[in-house]
Amino acid sequence: MINRTRRTRSSQIMRDLVSNVNFSLDNLIYPIFVEEGKNIKKEIPSMPGQFRLSIDNLKEELEELKNLGIKSLLLFGIPEKKDPIGSEAYNDKGIVQEALRFIKKEFPQFLLVTDVCMCEYTSHGHCGILKGEEVLNDETVELLCKIAISHVKAGADMVAPSDMMDGRIAAMRKALDNEGFINIPIMAYSIKYASSYYGPFRDAADSAPSFGDRKAYQMDFRNSRDYLIEARNDIAEGADIIMVKPGMPYLDVVKTVSDAIDLPVAVYNVSGEYSMVKAAAQMGWIDEKKVVLENMYAMRRAGASIIITYHAKDIAKWMGI
Repeated sequence: MINRTRRTRSSQIMRDLVSNVNFSLDNLIYPIFVEEGKNIKKEIPSMPGQFRLSIDNLKEELEELKNLGIKSLLLFGIPEKKDPIGSEAYNDKGIVQEALRFIKKEFPQFLLVTDVCMCEYTSHGHCGILKGEEVLNDETVELLCKIAISHVKAGADMVAPSDMMDGRIAAMRKALDNEGFINIPIMAYSIKYASSYYGPFRDAADSAPSFGDRKAYQMDFRNSRDYLIEARNDIAEGADIIMVKPGMPYLDVVKTVSDAIDLPVAVYNVSGEYSMVKAAAQMGWIDEKKVVLENMYAMRRAGASIIITYHAKDIAKWMGI
């Protein structure tokens, strides 16, 4: 036997010496759910340890995140009022816009990313404008551009459109540039599957569709060819970061995309992945810390530069930051 691969696994020091996949808090973005209203701190039943917070309850949360060393946040808003055209999404005094102003004033050190979509804001729960039961693409794109501009004016450092409408990256890039925001990056949800792993998120954001599903615009997980088309389209349209969502079930996609493109790749370690780990850990079936960190390294090994994860606070505590 010429090559005994166990030789370089013989001790912790040796394993550390030859490891070539690194992971730190700098790779993480932590999602936050901000709800319109006062004195709100509601734990999300299907996502233990995650809360919906009103702006007046954000300070304590943000202090903890700052002290833990978490630097980047992804904001989702839950408005008091919804309507068929999601008008609160692009209201300059909407919940995300006001949260951005608050955080930028009180905690300017955070990098703030905003989800640009309409599902949390529409009364029907779909990600765009409807005609009957069809989500209209181009009409929705116009409103997505309005949302992005309102977020950036309020203080967003990066926008992340998650709607899966065709052509929205080109339209959003043009709209931002026309407003003078040429240096604001777009993190495109380029490869977003119609996944059952989103269930807990829909509880968190009150965003379940009132009829049907999102398979007409989100991607079919049975197709192994179209994701590179989606990524390349968004790159050609001006995206700065390409995202794959969900995470763990799609590491083959993350790997292929990271090998095929030169832009940074983000992966969203989604609510269902988080909640399954939490549930199994609560039952004593797994070691939560070991499983979560293994998952993080798996996503980094597949090629993700950025990991959006609800585990970020726990990871920071485990890493002793």
